[in-house]
Amino acid sequence: MKKIVETAGFLLAVMGVSGAIDHLWTQPIMGGFLNAFNRYVIPHVGFVTGHELYANLSVAVLGVAVMLLGAKVAEG
Repeated sequence: MKKIVETAGFLLAVMGVSGAIDHLWTQPIMGGFLNAFNRYVIPHVGFVTGHELYANLSVAVLGVAVMLLGAKVAEG
């Protein structure tokens, strides 16, 4: 269970950072997979329109929090 939670957190963190990079520049590496949140979810959520960079960075922070939670749950 620990590995699944940590892997999900890692993917969220990488997707958030990749989406922020894609929003600022062009993401040439694995753009279709890593930027799925940035390209398919964010445009359909009304309250993040105009704040796409912050939304992607929030996903990255959420991913780090999930990774830390996975490590904490395994200890406790």
